[in-house]
Amino acid sequence: MMVFRLSAASCGALVALAVSVTSARSESDVVHSSTIVDAASGEAIVGAASTYNPFKPGKEEGGPRTASGERYDPEVWTAAIKTNLRRKFGGVQFGARPKFALVEAVGKKVIVKINDVGPLRPGRIIDLNERTMRHFDPGMERGVIPDVTVKPLSGDDWIPGPVG
Repeated sequence: MMVFRLSAASCGALVALAVSVTSARSESDVVHSSTIVDAASGEAIVGAASTYNPFKPGKEEGGPRTASGERYDPEVWTAAIKTNLRRKFGGVQFGARPKFALVEAVGKKVIVKINDVGPLRPGRIIDLNERTMRHFDPGMERGVIPDVTVKPLSGDDWIPGPVG
């Protein structure tokens, strides 16, 4: 009988801990979201987002290099901005530190590292890597997401990933 009471007490303590962690996490997300809004520099750009994966069989082991000099990695939160928007994002170029942006679509927000540029198709403003696109389109069924808002973030100490 005593063992059961200890287990129930332990269970209750674990539930209380989980609730407090969840509450604390929600509060920190709110602060983080407002910090991001404050750090958005310049006007938002609205257009379509597509996905890209530059891997080709037999091509550069470890993935091709992006405009910043980093290797393309489909598992991190990155994107390529349209070439003519390079200046708006602080001049993404080889050897320079990558820039960051807040991407909003379909009711979701994510911070991405802008480490590449490219001549995207008309109407498209950003190419999201696979992980980032799956955040907005889990089944990768759309291919293109219309009405995406991209806001450059000032500074270079952002942690890419979902927001809020």
